[in-house]
Amino acid sequence: MQIPKTKNTNQKLKIEFKIRVYSYTVESLKFLNNIPDNKINKIIFNQLIRSLTSIGANIIEAKACNSKKDFARYFDISLKSANETKYWLCLLRDTDNSINKVKIEETLKETTEISNILAASLLTMRNKQI
Repeated sequence: MQIPKTKNTNQKLKIEFKIRVYSYTVESLKFLNNIPDNKINKIIFNQLIRSLTSIGANIIEAKACNSKKDFARYFDISLKSANETKYWLCLLRDTDNSINKVKIEETLKETTEISNILAASLLTMRNKQI
C-alpha cells in the first residue's frame, strides 16, 4: 500500500533535495581543491566549478519564481548544468592520472542521480501543465 504524498511530505522532500545538492556541491568543491593544479586542470576546473555550482544556484533561484513555467525553466537550467558537470568530470577523470578514480566515480554517480531527479521533476511539472 502506497501512502499518498501530502503537502508536508512534498515540502520535506524539496528541502531534503536542496540540502543534498548543497552538500554535494560542498563535497565536490573540497575534492576539486585537492587535485593538482596544472595547465589542463585549470581550464577544466574553471568550467567544472561554474557548471557544478550552477546546479544548486538555479534550484534556489526557482523558488523565487512567479510562475510554474518560470520555475520549470530554472530546473531545466539546473539539469543542463548537471549534464555539463558530468562531461567535465569525465574529462578530468580521463586526463589526470593522479586523480582519485574512486572519488571521481562517486561524484559522477551523485551528479547522475541529481540529474535524474531534476529530469523526473521536469517531466512531472510539464505533465501537470498540459
